[in-house]
Formats: sequence, structure tokens, C-alpha cells
Amino acid sequence: MTSRISIARPQTHSYSPDPHGLSNSRPASGFRAADPDDPLEKLRAVARTVEENVDIYTQPLKPHLPAIGRFLIVVTFLEDALRIMTQWGDQLWYLQKHRKFPWGISHTFLLVNVIIMLVGSGAVITKRHTEYAVAGLLSVVIIQGFGYGLIFDLNFFLRNLSVIGGLLMVFSESMVSRKKLFAGLPSISETDRKKYFLLAGRILLIFLFLGFILQGSWSIARIFVSIVGLGACIMVAVGFKAKWSAAFLVFVLSVFNVFANNWWSVPSKHPQRDFLKYDFFQTLSIVGGLILLVHMGAGGLSVDEKKKTY
Repeated sequence: MTSRISIARPQTHSYSPDPHGLSNSRPASGFRAADPDDPLEKLRAVARTVEENVDIYTQPLKPHLPAIGRFLIVVTFLEDALRIMTQWGDQLWYLQKHRKFPWGISHTFLLVNVIIMLVGSGAVITKRHTEYAVAGLLSVVIIQGFGYGLIFDLNFFLRNLSVIGGLLMVFSESMVSRKKLFAGLPSISETDRKKYFLLAGRILLIFLFLGFILQGSWSIARIFVSIVGLGACIMVAVGFKAKWSAAFLVFVLSVFNVFANNWWSVPSKHPQRDFLKYDFFQTLSIVGGLILLVHMGAGGLSVDEKKKTY
């Protein structure tokens, strides 16, 4: 049988699965520009290749990104609660002498803050009653701004806007597909609300980097990082290549945080140590919000989502 088959089929011409040359000869991985002479097309091809490689090499971390993001977002509240408990006397002295809190009111103020921060942070980490936890942590951000007299401090204001953005990302991540009906009012689906919360969270997250640009001494490296980082912030805000831009900001802010807010290198009695530690953990919280953005994407109100529809 084999000899008959070999005799029946001529061996002079090899079989071609695509005799007309219509198939794509591109290799399985990597992208080529549609027009090799167009710089913009080359840039798009490189960007798609980078995105593909990032997706491949970060695959093992993806299941753990939500938990990492939620923990980092609330780590500043955990650190703040621990600092109040370990510096209880100093906190009372500051509130009573400088902020003119009456005796008893200062104690209640600190105790309520500690309880809300601990309970709310635990609820966010365990994903239990997230709506109430986020509302409680938001109230802590606001009342501490007024209580410590920092509400009009530009750096404090920008940083806390970013922390609020991270909390909104937590709230968006916890939403499920359900509808709530209100008498006499049109219903808004949970998916629709999630789009708006994601948009607000994206915009608020970038304010920390704006604070970094506005303060500090300038150098060539700082100018370069500021320009590139500002571009990534704009891309995050409008939702264009949002995952890639957020991942880039996670890297930049993490490196900046280690070198600029290195509180561990300052002596324990130095007054600057607490300020550096506060900035360090707040930056970690904003990094956590960006990690959630990398996990969830930009949402419905974004350039990325509009491109999918076309």
C-alpha cells in the first residue's frame, strides 16, 4: 500500500499550504509596523510588543494583584493608627496646646480615629463591608485634615486626594453586578456606577505626582522624570494605555519612595523621621491604587474602552 501511494503522488513538487502567498508571515510573537517607514507605526508596534511581554511575564502575579493593592492602600492608615497609639502623649499635647482641643475631646478624637482606621483597614483587606469601610476611611482623611490644621497645606491636600483616589479604586473593585431601585428615580446599574468611580479614582490618583513636580529642588534627572511621569499621568487620567501607564508610575513612585522617603536612615529622635515615614506610607497607598488600576483596567469611560468599540 505504501508503494502504491508513493507511486501515485509525484515527488517533484513540494506541497504549499498557501500557494497564493495570502497568509501572514509574521512570527507568532512580536508585532510589525503596517508601514515600516512610518515612525508612528513603528512606535505602536513597539508598544504592542511591550504590552504583550508585560502580560506574559507578570502572569504569575495577576491573581495576587487585588490583595496586594488593597493592602498597600490601607497601609498608611495602619501606620497612622500605630503611630497614634505609640505616641499617645505627644499627640494629646499637640492637640491640646497647638490645636486648642479641650481635655477629653482630644482623647475622643484620637480614639475614634484609631478605631475607624483599624476596623476599616481590616474590612478592606478582607473585602467585608467595603462600602462602609471606605466611607469610614474617607471620613478619617477629612477630619484629620481639619483636626491637625493641614487642610490648606498644598502637599497634604494633593497627597490625600491621591489616597482618596486609591479608596475609590477599592470601592470600584468591590462592586458586583446588581441594581438598586429608588422610588420615582431611574435606576443606575452597578456597572454604570463603577465606570464613574473608576474615572474619579484615576484622576485623583495622579495628584501625588503633581505634588512631586511642584515641590523640591530641580535637576536634569528630576526634569526628565517629571516630564515622562506627567505624560504617564495624563494617559492614566484619560484612560489611554492605562494599564501600561499605571505600571510605569508604580515603578517610578516605588523607586522615588525608597530614595526620597528613606525614614529608616534617619535617627529615631530626629523630628524629620515621622514626616518621612508618613510620606513613605502614603506613597505606598497610592502605589496600591495604581496596582488595582493595572488589575482592573481603565473602565468604561476611557480612551482604551472607546477604541474597543471601534
